[in-house]
Amino acid sequence: MSTQSFPFNWFRPPAVPGPDIQGFFDRLAAWPKVAQIAQRIRTGATPHEVSYREDKLQVLRYTSDEPRRYKTPLLMVFALVNRPYILDLMPGKSVVERFVEAGFDVFLVDWGCPSDGDRFLTGEHYIERYMHNVVRHVADAADVDSISLMGYCMGGTMSAMYTALHQEEIRNLILMTAPIDFTPGDNLLSIWADPKYFDVDQIVDTFGNAPPWLLQTSFLMLKPVSNLIEKYLNFYDRMTDEKFVEEFLAMETWINDNIPLAGETYREWVKNGYHRNLLVKGEWPIGRRKVNLKDITCPVLNLMARDDHLVPCTQSRGFNDLTGSSDRQAIEFPSGHIGLAVSSRAQRDLWPRACEWLAARSDAI
Repeated sequence: MSTQSFPFNWFRPPAVPGPDIQGFFDRLAAWPKVAQIAQRIRTGATPHEVSYREDKLQVLRYTSDEPRRYKTPLLMVFALVNRPYILDLMPGKSVVERFVEAGFDVFLVDWGCPSDGDRFLTGEHYIERYMHNVVRHVADAADVDSISLMGYCMGGTMSAMYTALHQEEIRNLILMTAPIDFTPGDNLLSIWADPKYFDVDQIVDTFGNAPPWLLQTSFLMLKPVSNLIEKYLNFYDRMTDEKFVEEFLAMETWINDNIPLAGETYREWVKNGYHRNLLVKGEWPIGRRKVNLKDITCPVLNLMARDDHLVPCTQSRGFNDLTGSSDRQAIEFPSGHIGLAVSSRAQRDLWPRACEWLAARSDAI
């Protein structure tokens, strides 16, 4: 009987790569450059002037050496829970920049930071007073009867409400990841806000305004591994890339630049939205009036982020059918909630389309 040598090395474990010593020292050497980049980070990239002030609110009007091509102005409205410069983060990462370059007269609402004395501000104050005054200001500044309105996230919901209440003031409406239908589903915020577990009255009665740490923690815990671990590992891997570091630090500046939310507005948002889902029912009260989305008859562009964990498409998708508009379009773009504004892909592929859509529905100069 013949014998055959047996390969005894078959059970050896695979070789484990040694530590990347050179990579470690490269990253260590990059820290002074990271510190220099952090010191020069400037958000709000597009030149502008303050064209209107009221209480803590101010309106930015963007300037450009390029001549404007459209008479119909565009007003951008961001949420009340973060700073609005995410729409103008840095050159090449700016929705504002895209519309200014396309020839539009662009305005942006900066809500300011509410103080303890603002805890009693309600949705009526923000929509029927502040937004109404701002819309009138923009129309007067541009010498037009109606304007285009674009709202992002909570600002999109507020913009839809305003348009339904004041359709004669709005020529075109663009929504970005706007929560409209609060039906519990694949949205963790809806689950967490269940009145069986979440007492919004106790929070508002205790703190006055909704504290920024409460809001920020809620958003971070929607994707804790990604937000608290993975992104920093990715930063470590790429910290020798100056362009990446600059963009990363600009985003971190915005993410951590948190502000409180007026207490009564927060109470209304949770109860009328997450608890009762009143907007899709046509029963959301703003003062003595109720918002009926069927009263929106202007052209509508509904932009959603396919990978949005904060406002899933299921919360926004039904908006167009709830309106009375005959000119309505929806785009579900492959990005996340913030990526819809700042990702390179959105800047390249989405916003030129949005500019073309608005140009076709605006008066040329």
